[in-house]
Amino acid sequence: MAVASRLPDSAQRVADLLRTLGHRQPVVALSASGRTSAEAAAGLGCSVAEIAKSIVFRRLADDMAVMVVASGAYRVDEGRVAAVVGPLGKAGAAFVREHTGYAIGGVCPLGHPRPTIVLVDRLLLGFDRIWAAAGHPHCVFSLSPQELLAMTGGQVVDVAQSPAGGQSTD
Repeated sequence: MAVASRLPDSAQRVADLLRTLGHRQPVVALSASGRTSAEAAAGLGCSVAEIAKSIVFRRLADDMAVMVVASGAYRVDEGRVAAVVGPLGKAGAAFVREHTGYAIGGVCPLGHPRPTIVLVDRLLLGFDRIWAAAGHPHCVFSLSPQELLAMTGGQVVDVAQSPAGGQSTD
């Protein structure tokens, strides 16, 4: 892991936004991809559970983007998300980019060009520090769960499925 002197444009936008918000932790460029929670954790030397993955859904009622930020060690239960916001549909790559401003694999939980409903899974609140994507598959930043909530205006919810029983993680 290394703090890059020249970040990709999308990660630089995140770094600039974080600086504007008074966040002092740098955007870190991973030497290998952080597209999945396991890849990011391996590159950072942290547990998969400390990776704050962003999963985007499309709310069917109004085509609003719904972002769930959850621990990388757990799958997101779409039924639980729908119970909070209403029926959901798949958010394809074009929808994700249009609504969040980022490509899948590097979706940052903040800095979206369009209104986005942000839900933060309660399990993330158990960590002192977490790592979130910084707008590019190779870039991340560290923050506390409380900072995540403050920066996103996210609602705390219980939407994680247990990883037990042979279920794979995202």
